[in-house]
Amino acid sequence: MKINSLSREDALRSLASSEHGLSGAEAARRLSENGPNEIRETRRTPLGMKFLKQFTHFLALLLWCGAGLSFLSDCINPGGNMSTLGFAIIGVIVINAVFTFIQEYRAEKALETLKKLLPFYVQVVRGGKDKKVHAYEIVPGDMIRLSEGDRIPADARLIESCVLRVNNSSLTGESEPLLRNHAPSQGELLESPNIVFAGTTVTSGSCKALVFATGMATEIGRIAHLTSAVESGLSPLQKEIIRTTRIIAFLATVIGFIFFVIGHFMGRVFWENFIFAIGVIVALVPEGMLPTVTLALAIASQRMAKRKALIKNLTSVETLGCVTVICTDKTGTLTQNNMAASRIWADSKMVETKDFRPQTSDMFMKIALVCNNARFTDSEYQGDPTEIALLKLAGKSIGDLGTERIAEIPFDPDRKRMTTVNRIGDREYIFTKGAMESIMPACSGFLLHGMKQRMDETFRKQAMAAYHELMDMGLRVLAFAYREHEMQRARDNHPENDVLKSDPTSPQSIETDLVFAGLIGLEDPPRPEVPAAIRKCHEAGIRVIMITGDGARTAAAIGREIGLIKGEPVVIEGAEFTTLDDRSLREKLSAKEVIFARMTPKHKMRVVSVLKEDGERVAVTGDGVNDAPALKKADIGIAMGISGTDVAKEASDMILLDDNFATIINAVEEGRAVFENIRKFIAYFFTSNVAELVPYITYVIFPVPLPLTIMQVLAIDLGTDLLPGLALGAEKPTKELMTLHPRSPQEKLLNAKILALVFLCLGPIEAAAGLFGFFHLLKQGGWQWGAIFPSGDILYMQATTACLTGIVIAQIANVFACRSSSESVFSMGFFTNRLIFAGIAFELALQAFIVYHPWGNTIFSTHPLSLATWLVLIPFAFVLFFADETRKAVARQTQLRRSSMSTLSR
Repeated sequence: MKINSLSREDALRSLASSEHGLSGAEAARRLSENGPNEIRETRRTPLGMKFLKQFTHFLALLLWCGAGLSFLSDCINPGGNMSTLGFAIIGVIVINAVFTFIQEYRAEKALETLKKLLPFYVQVVRGGKDKKVHAYEIVPGDMIRLSEGDRIPADARLIESCVLRVNNSSLTGESEPLLRNHAPSQGELLESPNIVFAGTTVTSGSCKALVFATGMATEIGRIAHLTSAVESGLSPLQKEIIRTTRIIAFLATVIGFIFFVIGHFMGRVFWENFIFAIGVIVALVPEGMLPTVTLALAIASQRMAKRKALIKNLTSVETLGCVTVICTDKTGTLTQNNMAASRIWADSKMVETKDFRPQTSDMFMKIALVCNNARFTDSEYQGDPTEIALLKLAGKSIGDLGTERIAEIPFDPDRKRMTTVNRIGDREYIFTKGAMESIMPACSGFLLHGMKQRMDETFRKQAMAAYHELMDMGLRVLAFAYREHEMQRARDNHPENDVLKSDPTSPQSIETDLVFAGLIGLEDPPRPEVPAAIRKCHEAGIRVIMITGDGARTAAAIGREIGLIKGEPVVIEGAEFTTLDDRSLREKLSAKEVIFARMTPKHKMRVVSVLKEDGERVAVTGDGVNDAPALKKADIGIAMGISGTDVAKEASDMILLDDNFATIINAVEEGRAVFENIRKFIAYFFTSNVAELVPYITYVIFPVPLPLTIMQVLAIDLGTDLLPGLALGAEKPTKELMTLHPRSPQEKLLNAKILALVFLCLGPIEAAAGLFGFFHLLKQGGWQWGAIFPSGDILYMQATTACLTGIVIAQIANVFACRSSSESVFSMGFFTNRLIFAGIAFELALQAFIVYHPWGNTIFSTHPLSLATWLVLIPFAFVLFFADETRKAVARQTQLRRSSMSTLSR
């Protein structure tokens, strides 16, 4: 028989399990026998195919054409050494492919490692005790507990359930939550209401379930599409990198062709012009750009993880840098989520909790104790922080009552309350706690000194005044009520007859005619680092909007304490929110300071949608099941790693490992740094490209030998430049980053500012260093203007070596200049990026090999230089460095004057 048709006892017997679960030893044996509970990827691109793809992208194809033409020219015109160039270009393709493949592989592995920082744990009953185990340790026969927001780890048969709804969309595509119960059922497993499936989620209620299938034996394991169908797309930045690279490659090809034509009309032979055209193309093609962007994204994600922000995919890193609005929860994000009962209002008077003296029969504390899902097990409190605070308060006051819970109506954001039906002795009670505006209308009486009184307007006003007073203290306020349950219900062990457990709508009928017991104010202090983070947001041009389920006065009090609001904010509560059309909501959102209070997750979704329609780039935080749509809708969905549900984590782009708002700001800073670091890399490489291009232009315009050979160009682009350039991709965020307004996603990597810097300042200085070295050596050797050197001439090889060395020396200064577009290296600190020094050491070592080793001389047509030549070229590095420092100082002063004038005008 199928497990869904068996009774509870028969189901347990079929899997040799019990209500107390498996023993630890038996669970270990079954894990060894059945293997880990995981879905294995059934289709994955082989590493070999990934590697081969590196040889077929646009840049690689362009270089393949160059290599082919080189070999063709060597066949047609032997002796021109074109075959060496062809092999060199192939070497460029191979080096670039290997390096890009390694970086992408490391980035992929790093992402897998980061995801392991947030393991998926399950509450399981082992040997009669509740414990948390990793999901892959779940085995058939395990008894698991599931509650709202949990991701279901395996296929399981319900043993107990309480208003359980599950979302089977990952399995069936149907997004509507389905009501489940634990009664035996006939038919297929997929249609059975007493079966829950791996990969689906609990949207409300709770249950106890018996696992009968794990791993690839589950329904979703058989479908085997969980990870095999996942393909990572290109981010806007990666697309921009590819677009920029293709534009540059196209321009390089056009420029090469133009100068080929110019050379032809100037009377140069075909093969000289051809070598020149190939040289121009190779000089301008940014071969190292693709691996650098991958490295920058991977390093940023790893740095974010160290700062407690887990990025689920690399494409989200850059999006963080564009964020203009952060919609944040209050509890646990802006505050510490360390709840403690601070004030109590009962018997029409306010007292601090330390002064509260309840009697054993006090109904108020009974409600706090019993209408509560937190528990104290294994010497620690487990559960929601709010409920833990109530359990501590009530437990110390009246101890354990030994009650039996008959039914529960879970809390939900719309009702804003939770209700339980409990038996104490021979009586049944309905206990309710929740928001004041939800509890008070359901009350027909109130408790005063242990006696029930009829509700009147005087008491309502007193209670509301006390409620407002507690909220003004910044406290989360809960109201408590009860009534004796007189309805006797049949309990014949058929849960389908238990209306409270199977029908989530009818319990609302029992939440009436309640007796109001009192109020408790819970204190949740703001995180100490949040005020500084809020200031940082304001400086960075990022708006912060608080969206909370707490009352408006509580939200405003906390907002003032952390510096989120300074004046009189626009405060919108849930009741008002529902009456606003989109136009009115936009007007409200245009205010400088906005707070949304008593909001439900569906309200949050609407706020995010309106902000996005207005062109904002929105980051939103969430931790509950119903936050998932807003998390998916936002540009960046941010889930809580500690308090967040599995559903929220699945829907998010980033997970806060510490639930801290300040961590969001750190992540935004890293996101901004990624884009800037790519720009630094481009400026660094383009500077040397200009320095490489100028000698070729000089060669075409003037009757001089070619100052820099193609092999020497390749030595710069994929040799001496590569590691220092990559070190710029690992640069930490500069101070200036979080003083700038968010960039637009449409902003291009190549802008007029970078082009002016490269073509009007850094590039010409570096080109002058190379040409000075070239002509300085020629002059020392007695060269006459217009004279042409024979192949293998030592003076000519020394001169080209001096040109190469001048560019390399200037690039050492350039890597420091490119570390920031406006901040001085002296204020940044020379040694804050030690990878740069490693890159420079490699650069100098490679240059020494090229200049002084016989193999280097043979491959790159160089000749050893004297120390005097190096000393002549070194001043150019200082000229470049201090020229850029001067430019930065002028730019800072200009910006300062503009800021001062803007302040005065306001």
